[in-house]
Amino acid sequence: MRPSEKTKFSFQRNVAVVGILLFAGKLLAWLLTDSDAIFSDAMESTVNIIAAFMGLYSLHIASKPRDSDHPYGHGKIEFVTSAVEGALIIFAGIMIIIQAGTSLAKGNELHKLDWGIFIVAATAAINYLMGYLSVQKGIRENSAVLIASGKHLQSDTITTTGVVLSLVLVYFTKIFWIDALVALFFGGYIIFVGYKIIRSSLVGIMDEADVELLSGIAEFLEKKRQPQWIDVHNMKIQQYGSSLHIDAHLTLPWYLELRAAHAEMENIVKEIAQHLDRPVEFNFHMDDCQAFSCHICTLENCPVRKQPLSQKITWNFKTITQPEKHGKGH
Repeated sequence: MRPSEKTKFSFQRNVAVVGILLFAGKLLAWLLTDSDAIFSDAMESTVNIIAAFMGLYSLHIASKPRDSDHPYGHGKIEFVTSAVEGALIIFAGIMIIIQAGTSLAKGNELHKLDWGIFIVAATAAINYLMGYLSVQKGIRENSAVLIASGKHLQSDTITTTGVVLSLVLVYFTKIFWIDALVALFFGGYIIFVGYKIIRSSLVGIMDEADVELLSGIAEFLEKKRQPQWIDVHNMKIQQYGSSLHIDAHLTLPWYLELRAAHAEMENIVKEIAQHLDRPVEFNFHMDDCQAFSCHICTLENCPVRKQPLSQKITWNFKTITQPEKHGKGH
């Protein structure tokens, strides 16, 4: 396991332990108050615990080196577990709505609200802090698991805050249905959060084009562009855990000897690797220029030019992802 993988695993383990402690605190608050909203919030915390241990498992699998059965490694497991976590969040939201609806229908008198408010508010503060730290670490480590786990904790904080506010209102007004009504609203909110996490996970599983990442690479290459790099097209990016796999076609002058052409390919690969903040595996295909390439070639004093330069292709998301070579339409 690489050092970065060890730190992610250790952090996720801490999230799991904290999740268990917070669940115990919410359970105690429910026993003291008999609040259906607190009970729903405590049940939602069980999803945090399950998701945290699932995250531990996925980080363990993702850290395994590639093998004959998984030539690109095991990083995709992070997207799968993130999707399952999103589904669990949706389930918790539905559970909260059912519980809140039942409470509204039958009515329920609450007890020892001052203790319940204090305990649940404390769990909300700790939850949000852990969620914030998890998201920030996930962004730094490019870990879908840590980001999903952090967003889950933050969404749980919002619902817990709603529970606290409802308890405060009930404490002063003695209107007992307020806590169930607020829980009903936040149950719908976390269903939306779960949907967004599933949507993000499916993007990674289905290898949907990352427009922002590809646009950033295109803009960077446009600045670093060399005249002998006639064309870059058919660029694709796949994410495996925190690592990327980039495929692309690079058009070079046809008369370059193999070593010179390979050196040019290595130069562009090194530029991209230094630009990105994560491990990258490249698979660049070298294309030789054709007669139609002269129309887009900016190489001055080319000894074999057949046509004058008529169009300079600006590298952006659309142009570098185009499957065919540029210049064919001339």
